[in-house]
Amino acid sequence: MAAMTKAPRAQKRTLGQWAKSRDGQKVFVMVAFMIVPLLLLFTFTYLPFAEMVGFSFYNMKYIGARKFVGLRNYARVFSRDDCFGALKLSLYYMGGSIVQLALSLYLATILSFKVKGGNIFKGFMFFPYLINGIAMGFMFKFFYTRGFVFDTVLQWCGFELENLPYWLKDQRINNVSLVATSVWRYFGQNMVLFIGAIMSVDSELYEAAMLDGANRFQQFKYIILPSIKTIIMLNVILSITGSLSAFEPSYVISSGANGTATYFVVMHEIAHTQQKVGLASAMAVVLLCIIFVATILQKLFFKYVFRSAEDEDFNATAKRDKKLARLAARKAGK
Repeated sequence: MAAMTKAPRAQKRTLGQWAKSRDGQKVFVMVAFMIVPLLLLFTFTYLPFAEMVGFSFYNMKYIGARKFVGLRNYARVFSRDDCFGALKLSLYYMGGSIVQLALSLYLATILSFKVKGGNIFKGFMFFPYLINGIAMGFMFKFFYTRGFVFDTVLQWCGFELENLPYWLKDQRINNVSLVATSVWRYFGQNMVLFIGAIMSVDSELYEAAMLDGANRFQQFKYIILPSIKTIIMLNVILSITGSLSAFEPSYVISSGANGTATYFVVMHEIAHTQQKVGLASAMAVVLLCIIFVATILQKLFFKYVFRSAEDEDFNATAKRDKKLARLAARKAGK
């Protein structure tokens, strides 16, 4: 009987051989490309954030001695009217974000179809987003000044200057005026995002819907909205977080006067003018927690809404199939 020869076992590579091999080189390249951005992210994001959280437990200035006060700064955030009370102004900006999203979605739906001059209109609507926030603030500061641009245009329309309010001084209207500047600046960005999402929808769906007799509103409700739900969630999250952290309109246009100081403006005043770094750090941590909770609630809300819509569609399809099966059975019985 012939002797059976055993196949030689593959020798294990040493660490040096593995490092010189192709697999080792791939691992080194991946690790090198990962270390650089992670190091930068840690140095300029996570480390400063950790330092800020540590500052929130001290009564301190930028220069000088520190005194540990525990959670006292957080208690002051909720007890001081100028700190936590400034968050009430975020409701104005949240209302403006709803108008902004509705307007951008409406225009995006129209411009996603063939419209004469649509590309030019898209450019005009997106251009305000490209303007620097400080420059935009100075523009609207003169726009709302008494007797300047806005008042002049309204006088051309038949209004008298004496009957017009002070757009930046009257506390009944000044925050609405500032919110309008944010809507004017950011709705073009949301519109472009919506257009990109709508354009990615398969055109055959529109053709099939038109053959079934669906009008434009039905196409929007049953085709466009379910197809762009991810972009809608993204824009809502960005709009709500932007509303909570509004800064430039209030700071540049009105300097936070006459009840227009947002949370960020108050935090800037406390940190850089009053030199209460610990309290300002606590305000930043509180705002971060509020944004985090708001983001989670929004995601849960949209998950429930879209899941309910999908369940309704599934139930309607099931009922239709049952009816068709019954009709087919009756015809077969005859």
